[in-house]
Amino acid sequence: MAQKTLPNPNHRRVKEGDLLEIDRGAYKHWAVYIGNNEVVHVSGIGGRVAANPGHSFSISGVHFNKAEVKKENVFDVLGTSKCKINNSKDRGNKCFDPKEVVKRALGKLGPLDYNILWRNCEHFASWCRYDKTISQQADDLLTVGMIAGTLVMIGGLLYNARSERK
Repeated sequence: MAQKTLPNPNHRRVKEGDLLEIDRGAYKHWAVYIGNNEVVHVSGIGGRVAANPGHSFSISGVHFNKAEVKKENVFDVLGTSKCKINNSKDRGNKCFDPKEVVKRALGKLGPLDYNILWRNCEHFASWCRYDKTISQQADDLLTVGMIAGTLVMIGGLLYNARSERK
């Protein structure tokens, strides 16, 4: 049986310590490649975190251990999703040696407090590689939320001003 290889638009082989960005459609899932076709990633207990909205947020800052850091076969994690190597945060951030990235990822196996905005799979993967919790998609979500909130507030002010003139 021929060995599977990861589909890779970067045209380079995945190496230990690389971060994989997995396209799930509405969001990107992130994993740390540790070699031997295995990854370490954040997953929902009993399934993907995003599959159950109750797992996605903390309530009033109280976290629930409904996610875990798991080591799994990369192809089981990918399923039919496309993925790419994404170490783009290397620009502007000092990254660990690949063996240290793998060691950090494996050292976190087990239950994890999860929060989609502050402790998600991208935060975990970037922490393993850079010792910084970075998530561009969480930042983008917060920005959209702030813009929407601002527009609602402006709409409310305009509505009140219009109502007062009548």
